Amino acid sequence: MAKKNNETKVTNEKTQKQEKVTPRLFTKYKTEVIAKMLEQFQYSNVMQVPKLEKIVVNIGAGDAVQDAKILDESVTAIETVTGQKAQVRLAKKSISNFKLREGMKIGAKVTLRREIMYEFLDRLISLALPRVRDFRGVSDKSFDGRGNYTLGIKEHIIFPEINIDKVNRVLGMDVTFVTSAKTDKEAYELLKAFGFPFKKKN
Repeated sequence: MAKKNNETKVTNEKTQKQEKVTPRLFTKYKTEVIAKMLEQFQYSNVMQVPKLEKIVVNIGAGDAVQDAKILDESVTAIETVTGQKAQVRLAKKSISNFKLREGMKIGAKVTLRREIMYEFLDRLISLALPRVRDFRGVSDKSFDGRGNYTLGIKEHIIFPEINIDKVNRVLGMDVTFVTSAKTDKEAYELLKAFGFPFKKKN
């Protein structure tokens, strides 16, 4: 009987592995984005095509210096939105004007890679951004000159995972897309190929 149970357990584990779904945007990258970038930039081989390396989601909680509950809410929010455990950020130096001491907890961040990164990007593009009030696209002015892009989100409640009835305060967050692109133009075209809703250029 024990042997049969073990065999069933192994079979179930194999089934779960087989049922693991490849993220839609990763498939899109492999089947569409690479070919489009190769044609547009005339790379000599496929290894030169830029890729999305990681997404860093960050919530600053400076007010947590006076109210520790704000930090707890920030951690809960970022973990709910990303589905990954947050890392608490500490102040690197003391600033007396803000009653800030080195080592104090001032925010939370999550770094997403691989499958969970693509799943988050898909939810952001398909579900969250369209819920922004009067949404007309995102700015293309937030590249850093090294092929990375940061998107500022004013209200974390645009994410459908957030239960508005349980929200005590609306939080802002920064989402940074780190790519292997050597230029901002390549990074722009990479994100655009994923479906990133940049404002139309005049």
